[in-house]
Amino acid sequence: MVDLFAAMEKVKELVLEVGQMQKDNLGKKDLAVDTKSNSLDLVTEIDKKSEQMIREFIKKNYPSHSILAEESGLEANKTDYLWVVDPLDGTTNFSQGLPIFAVSVALQYKKETVLGVVYAPVVDQLFTAIKGQGAFLNGRRLAVSPKTILTESVVATGFPYDVRENPVNNLAYFSDLLLVTRAIRRMGAAAYDLACVAAGFLDGFWELKLSLWDVAAATLLIEEAGGMIIYFRQDRGISLIAGNEPICEAIHYHIKKVDAANGEKNYN
Repeated sequence: MVDLFAAMEKVKELVLEVGQMQKDNLGKKDLAVDTKSNSLDLVTEIDKKSEQMIREFIKKNYPSHSILAEESGLEANKTDYLWVVDPLDGTTNFSQGLPIFAVSVALQYKKETVLGVVYAPVVDQLFTAIKGQGAFLNGRRLAVSPKTILTESVVATGFPYDVRENPVNNLAYFSDLLLVTRAIRRMGAAAYDLACVAAGFLDGFWELKLSLWDVAAATLLIEEAGGMIIYFRQDRGISLIAGNEPICEAIHYHIKKVDAANGEKNYN
């Protein structure tokens, strides 16, 4: 069995190193940028370098473990352990020189996340959680927001890369929820958004068509901070709502209302 406390110390050192490299390259004028699935889906040389650093760490310290990473996909071994890696969450922000981006690393055992780390380098916010041990920001224990009224809440969301092609693109949900919340933030980095929910900086979050590397670490943070996750729209990848129970249920109510108005099947 993996010693999760020892692993956490090693992973914290790793993400600090990766984050420093990212900060050193933020605003680089000749940054190499490519596209993946479409023109909105970017990858930079720093995404690739970050992932290489993380993969080398895992192979050195946990050579028998499997790895699922955003840029290189799945490297499967015969093991119950899977590392889930988003080396640079918020690539579009990074490519523009915007400072909101994060490194996300999770360890799953038998498909359950048992360790999660999200690090936002520019603001130096290190979010950590071990299953059953609470969630922390730079060593301070976290708790989700206590707000229970949606109209008093600041929530966050994002839009899927196929927003131009698929009509289930979050625009209808956004239009509805914009009128019943205090404000909606669109920061462009789902792992960081979710970590901010765990910290109580945001009162809630929802998004469509996320991937496991976007959410594996951060959903553990939320659960360990006393929050919850609701999954919806199983036809759109990992689509989820996060926050405390009343806020999650309120967001879910409005999503279901929009779906019903649009004649959608009940995927919720």
